[in-house]
Amino acid sequence: MAHRASLLAGLCLMALTSVLYAQAPAEKKEITPPKSARSKTVKAEEADPVAAQRQVVAISLLQSLADDARSFREPKLRARVQARVADVLWETDSERARGLFRKAWEAAETEDAESDRRGAEESARPPGTGARLRTARPDLRAEVLRLAAKRDRALGEEFLARLAEANKKEAETASDKARQNNSANDFSASPAAAKRLALARRLLEDGDVERALEFAGPVLDQVNMDSITFLSALREKNAAAADQGFASLLARTERDPGSDANTVSGLSSYAFTPFLYVTFDAGGGANQNRQRPPAPRPDLPPALRATFFRVASQVLLRPLAPPDQDPTSSGRVGKYMVIRRLLPLFEEYAPERAADLRTQMAAMAADVSDDMRGGENRAVTNGITPPSSGDPVDTMQGRLDRARTSAERDAIYADLAVALAGRGDPRARDLVDKIEESELRKHVRSYIDFQTAQSAINDKNALEAARIAKTGELTSLQRVWAFTQAARLLMTSDRSRALELLEEAGTEARRIGSSDPDRARALVAVATGLTQADRVRAWETISEAVKAANSADGFTGDDSRVGAQLRTESMVLATSATAEDFNLLGAFRALARDDFLRSVETAKSFTGEAPRATATLAVARSVLEKTPTAVQLPRGQ
Repeated sequence: MAHRASLLAGLCLMALTSVLYAQAPAEKKEITPPKSARSKTVKAEEADPVAAQRQVVAISLLQSLADDARSFREPKLRARVQARVADVLWETDSERARGLFRKAWEAAETEDAESDRRGAEESARPPGTGARLRTARPDLRAEVLRLAAKRDRALGEEFLARLAEANKKEAETASDKARQNNSANDFSASPAAAKRLALARRLLEDGDVERALEFAGPVLDQVNMDSITFLSALREKNAAAADQGFASLLARTERDPGSDANTVSGLSSYAFTPFLYVTFDAGGGANQNRQRPPAPRPDLPPALRATFFRVASQVLLRPLAPPDQDPTSSGRVGKYMVIRRLLPLFEEYAPERAADLRTQMAAMAADVSDDMRGGENRAVTNGITPPSSGDPVDTMQGRLDRARTSAERDAIYADLAVALAGRGDPRARDLVDKIEESELRKHVRSYIDFQTAQSAINDKNALEAARIAKTGELTSLQRVWAFTQAARLLMTSDRSRALELLEEAGTEARRIGSSDPDRARALVAVATGLTQADRVRAWETISEAVKAANSADGFTGDDSRVGAQLRTESMVLATSATAEDFNLLGAFRALARDDFLRSVETAKSFTGEAPRATATLAVARSVLEKTPTAVQLPRGQ
């Protein structure tokens, strides 16, 4: 038996070596594992010779991939691949891995500089020329830093110091006006600050609270969605440190004459509605961004909560400027809406200040429409007051009677439909049908169906998720996501039904255009699901995904988000869900444990540099990382 295992391992190594040499015939170089890897392999070979040979092959794969990465066309991909190879290689060859981290950093510096240049050009575009809500761009140096710091603290400190120095100039030269525009109008930090905070969030997720604080500290000086979201995430790990950061923001807000109603609304996110950030524009329209499911109110120390209400009332009670000279992001109407939103909190926690706020609202009432003064508004109540026990449809007609245009009526129907969908009320779809503008009607229906599917999956209600996947107004990609998530929930309890859902997901995936990267993403998700149930079909589907990827520009195999967004005349809503099954990592790790050599050959068949690298890394990880013993996937029913 041992002889047979050695023979099979030798054949596997010979076959793989021929594949590697065939890939680069002009550069026939023998790949020799480092001494540390050889010593580990010798010990492992005594226990499991086949596993030992696989480790040698996996190391060779990574070394070859690292060499290939030097000639990748995109610096972004070059940096990511070199850093990820270094991370996986660290245990077997730390010296080579450290060199790869440095090369990755150099490539990341080049790409980040170019990304910042493009971002500055985009931000400079005047309104009406395609400018849109800013989202934080990936910071490749941050990605490299995160992986390097996990492996070598000294190297991480070196990269951290270089990144901090690079960002220092921008932080020092940012004007007060630019900061106000960033926080009040775009709701996010400057590009450099947003990237630092994104890295700090990832460090928090890794459990490195100390380093996350060190990295985020220099840019926790403005109230915006990025800084407040970081503090809310930090509070889950270290409440005292988060509260101290919040207290510092309160002090800055109190001193800053540019603080306005949206600043207060942003601060209230930390104090009362974690991960839900709401602001209002000068017309009273709302922007709502929820990054996590609803969370309970933080149990703030009484003194800190009292400070919030003192600072909030000071800002909200500042004298009103003439309407044509109001420099604030909220304007009079937006300020009115912020006070209306926060007034129940004042009445509960600081009633002595509530009367003054009512007086302020009365002074602005003439500038505010009847509907905004008294109509039901989801942005006003979201996260602040529990859903009314009354029926929101009962008050709908009064709001409709006060609407002046069909667009305003459509916005009311959309607002109520989203509110009802959040309660699981089936009448939401009936209200959508009343929307006159066809495109808006389609978008609202799509949004609430995605929201319903998301709730069903979070509640582990596979049957409801499958129903929405079949009947909902979803995009094909969203439908595949709902089908595959429902199948995952049913895999252990009802395998045959799970396979049926994966079959439907595959049918839907094939409806996506052959040149659309989403077709490949969808097929990868189906293949990932099948790895748990049917080995033969999993391999067939991943082969189909490879063909789709090779026909589509832009497929990376490293995109694991699916979401929906809704814009109406009075609100902007966005929601998203993690979709790890869309990533090549899960599929190829499972397939590699089933048939290592075949997974290597399949990974090599991607023509795109990005998916080929992602798949190859997944195959190597399946061997080199501490994982369960290789398993045989089910062969089918």
